[in-house]
Amino acid sequence: MQNNQFKKGELYSFITGKASTAIARRLQQNFKNAGIDITIEQWSVLYHLWKEEGQSQQQLCDATFRDKPGITRLVDNLEKLKLVKRVPSKSDRRINLIYLTKEAKHLQEETMKLANKTLNESLNGVTTGQIEVAKQVLQGVYNNLALLLASNNII
Repeated sequence: MQNNQFKKGELYSFITGKASTAIARRLQQNFKNAGIDITIEQWSVLYHLWKEEGQSQQQLCDATFRDKPGITRLVDNLEKLKLVKRVPSKSDRRINLIYLTKEAKHLQEETMKLANKTLNESLNGVTTGQIEVAKQVLQGVYNNLALLLASNNII
């Protein structure tokens, strides 16, 4: 059964992509206004390390949906900013684990406040019920595609 009731040009990816891009641009603007000189991509890596540091670059690839060269570049730049450090794994010398520095830990509270501010700005006028429906729909879309992509080793 076909559920796509959108007109041509109203694909989910365009709608969600526009919203995601707008949120990212606003968050970047809020960081800049606060004097925080990191990109949204760098922040997304830090975010996953704040949840659990000591992850491998592959784990960060999986968590952020980025490829290996992209994560390597982001970690390189975060190292230059003295926000992360690579530590060789004790169990596998081929793997580096990524740890936060004190500087990165100090950024967490302020950047999370700015992220919450940005989300509140983006959800202004949107009801709690609408948010829940949107989350359920997007999670359903993701679940449907994750199964297909996993079976093809894409996710």
